[in-house]
Formats: sequence, C-alpha cells, structure tokens
Amino acid sequence: MKTINWGIIGLGKIAHKFAQDLLEVEHAKLYAVASRDQDKANAFAKRYQAINAYGKYEDLAKDSRINAVYIATPHSFHKTHTILCLNHNKAVLCEKPFAMNLQDVDAMIATAKANDVLLMEALWTYFLPHYQFVLNHLENNTYGKIIRMEADFGFKPEVDMTSRVFKKSLGGGSLLDIGIYPIFAALSVLGQPTQIESSATYFDNGVDSSCLMTFNYDQGVEANLKSTFLEDVPTEAIFYCERATLKIHTRFHEPSSVTIASEDKKKTFDFETTGSGYYYEIVHFNELIRQQKTESDIMTYDFSRKLITLLDTVRSQIGLSYE
Repeated sequence: MKTINWGIIGLGKIAHKFAQDLLEVEHAKLYAVASRDQDKANAFAKRYQAINAYGKYEDLAKDSRINAVYIATPHSFHKTHTILCLNHNKAVLCEKPFAMNLQDVDAMIATAKANDVLLMEALWTYFLPHYQFVLNHLENNTYGKIIRMEADFGFKPEVDMTSRVFKKSLGGGSLLDIGIYPIFAALSVLGQPTQIESSATYFDNGVDSSCLMTFNYDQGVEANLKSTFLEDVPTEAIFYCERATLKIHTRFHEPSSVTIASEDKKKTFDFETTGSGYYYEIVHFNELIRQQKTESDIMTYDFSRKLITLLDTVRSQIGLSYE
C-alpha cells in the first residue's frame, strides 16, 4: 500500500494533535512541516520525526515528495495557503472553518477542480465513531423523526486580545472558532433550515463573545444552538426524536459517549478510539488519495458550501465583520 507523505503548514496547538494522530496511521508519514519561524519548524519536525522543516510555506508547497498537506494556520489564511498548495498539485486537508466566507470557499474549490487535485475541509467530528453511530440512527429513523435538537459549545478562556482567538483580523470570536460545531451538527442531521434567527454579544474589540442561534425547519422542527466564550456550558448535542432522546455527552465534537433514552429504557454507549480523534479523517483522506478521488463522499464540497453559507448568514444577522 502506498505510503502517503504529509506536510503540515502552521504549527500551533491543533497541528500537534494532528501530528500525534498521524503517527498512529499505517502507511502514512509526516514528511515535512513549515512555520514562518524556522526554529519552531525544526523543533516540531524533531518531535514528530519529520524529515524536513521549512521556514517558508512556499518551500513546503514546492516539495515534490509530499502527497498531502494539512493546513492549520489561522482562519483568515486558509484560502491563501490552500490555493498555494493546490497550485503545486498537493492534496489539501484544510482545517475548519474552510475559509472566511463563501466567496473564498468557492475560489478554493474552483482551484482544486482546475488542478484536478483533492481538497477537503477538516471537520474531524464527521468521521468519529460516536458521531457516525448517532447519524446512522437518525438517518434511519430508528426512534422516529427528529422533533428538535440542541447543541452548545462554550468555555471561559483567558481573555488575551493578542491571541488568535480574540483577533478580528484572524477570524477570531466564538462563531468561527466553536460555533461552527453546533451549526455543523444541525446541518449534518437536519439539513439547511428554512429560517434563521441569531443574536450575539461582543468583546470591546468587536469580536463576538457569544452567539445564540435558532434554526427553523419544516413541520415545526427547531434547532437551538449556542457558542460562547463567557461561560462553561455542557457542550452536548441532544436530539429529541418521537420515541427516544439521543444525547452526545460533553464534548460532543470530539470522541465522546452517547446515551439513548426512551420511556422504558436508557443505555449509554462508549466508543473506543485511536489517538485523540484526528486519526479517522486522516485515514479517510489517505484512502481518497489512493483511490485518486478529488472530493470526499462524506465531507463534500456541497456540504462545505452549505456550512459556510450558514456561518455567513449568522454573521450577517448579528452584524459581524472581520474587516
């Protein structure tokens, strides 16, 4: 089986988690890493046994021995770095959110198609065993139709306005950083809503500190969603069906357990996982490369376009600009 040589651009916290899981994947190797800080690249490469460490992203993109690149730079750079790699015929797995807006996402997809190269948004939750378990039950109406759902994601980080999380120019704030997960949950289960109602609070610098969102669907189905940097919340996803309630426990977006409760029965399911959870999207992406696919059949372009459209709609309603 062909070994997939990986590169990573952007070596922050999430890149470390990805690299750790990549070590668990058979027939895959972290071949090179890139940071604008050469010392940082050298240290990262040494820690995860990468062969090359670059101080320029362009040098990694040009490396002909690399098959796939994971983009883990701040949100506002996703489009630029993705297109850089696609134009050098590298398959790209770009961290969520795919880009800052639909226009950027469309430009990335167009570049991938023009170069006939694989591109996928790295929304790891979609590939996790517990989430696939829940999706299977909901898609098959095992417990009847969904009546409503709730999903939240919130915690109180140390407020540091120099941090990426709080910088408007980098796409900081609760919506793009963590609000994408409750929105993803609603989209993956219920599809596109017919109506959206949103409200938000803000830090003094104009970055959103919390978002409340209600997605309305046909037949009175409703999704109540929340993201916040102001308080610790359960960070659960709960699906209320006609004959049972399915709850993904905290933190629902990462490896977790699931409880299914009906009138006369309640059972909790635990799931064994490999690594911290990034393993599953890596395995999927590697298989797409081996099959010479240019688009995922799970995290499709259509799904990514719908997801960023929902984020754009919420942003418009709450008056949030990243300019």
